Amino acid sequence: MTLLHDMPKTAPVSSRVTHSGVNTATTLNLIEWLTGDECHALDDAGLVGGLGRRLQALGLPIDRLTLHLATLHPEFVGRTFAWAPGEPVEIHEREHGSRLALANTPLIKAQEMRETLVVGPGESPHGRWQHIDIFSGRGLVQLIVAPLCNADGPISSAVFATRRAGGFAPGEQDLIERILPALRNTCELRVLRQCELSLLDTYIGPMTASRILAGHIRRGEIESMEAALLLCDLRGFTELSNRVPGGTVLGLLNAYFDKVVPAITLEGGEILKFMGDAVLAFFPGADANGACNAALTAAKTILDAIARFDYDGIRIKVGIALHYGEVSYGNVGSGNRLDFTLIGPDVNIVSRIQNVCSEGGEALLMSGAFQQQADIPDAISIGRRQLKGFAEPIELLTIAE
Repeated sequence: MTLLHDMPKTAPVSSRVTHSGVNTATTLNLIEWLTGDECHALDDAGLVGGLGRRLQALGLPIDRLTLHLATLHPEFVGRTFAWAPGEPVEIHEREHGSRLALANTPLIKAQEMRETLVVGPGESPHGRWQHIDIFSGRGLVQLIVAPLCNADGPISSAVFATRRAGGFAPGEQDLIERILPALRNTCELRVLRQCELSLLDTYIGPMTASRILAGHIRRGEIESMEAALLLCDLRGFTELSNRVPGGTVLGLLNAYFDKVVPAITLEGGEILKFMGDAVLAFFPGADANGACNAALTAAKTILDAIARFDYDGIRIKVGIALHYGEVSYGNVGSGNRLDFTLIGPDVNIVSRIQNVCSEGGEALLMSGAFQQQADIPDAISIGRRQLKGFAEPIELLTIAE
């Protein structure tokens, strides 16, 4: 890997000898640590801290070491881990759009050029860096900005910084250059793992993601469990989507989901599916009372939020159905295209309760089974209702507004 300097190099990289007191054996020891079990067991903050301390122990004037690990996430483009001697590791979540603030800086230029840059404190063709939050006000005089280029996917980077007036000596730059392939491989494994977890959590939820990563990916691999079920449906969505421009509908739908989803996940529920304008969620019921009360709390939070909801002058209403029962949870599908889902009579019941919500204009209805498990003293019965597809009518209840 070629190091590109703002100023002419004192000697070609290929002709340098390590004259900073760091010998080849020491460098190999550091590479072995980066690729070994001890480093593998560390979290990302432990990695940057461990590497910074080891480089400092070898005599390198490391005053700031940062890792910028890219990811695939709907909210964040990556995370920055920043170490300095005697300080706790800083962790910064970088939202999408934050890259714009780093435009025309060596961090972005190194990634775009896929080359390591060595930049000083003065004017640089690679842009300024002193204003970047993790470097600002630290008296740093030189950065080595190294892209960690994977075979494909997002590019991460590492930055080695010093306050020493002369910057890094040639031999010290050699050492950093020699460890970069091992550091890249270590970070690539972490980035791939984080991308895997982020994508699974984003599209199928953490509980289902854990099952998949544990190897439960065969069709027909089903388990039974008890759970509180919540189905939230947006009323009048078809009529609304027929009269409002598509862009407005999409924005409204996302704003609506922003009220529903956090209320569910905050109470320990997991979103199973988005079904157009409806959300089906479950709360695992090892503790039936706790699961039902968590679902009820989520439902009340949603209704409170929707009561104040206004998107571009559009107000909405929802209906929420609650039920508790036994469900079958696992893989269905064909060949190599599978889906994790919940099936069973109790899933059908919560869907039918939702139909009653829509027909009667009720904001919230729960089954008698749910009310008994949650022990809700102020529940109000609306009577027994015949649900489509079920032989026996069931009691439905609501709560006082």
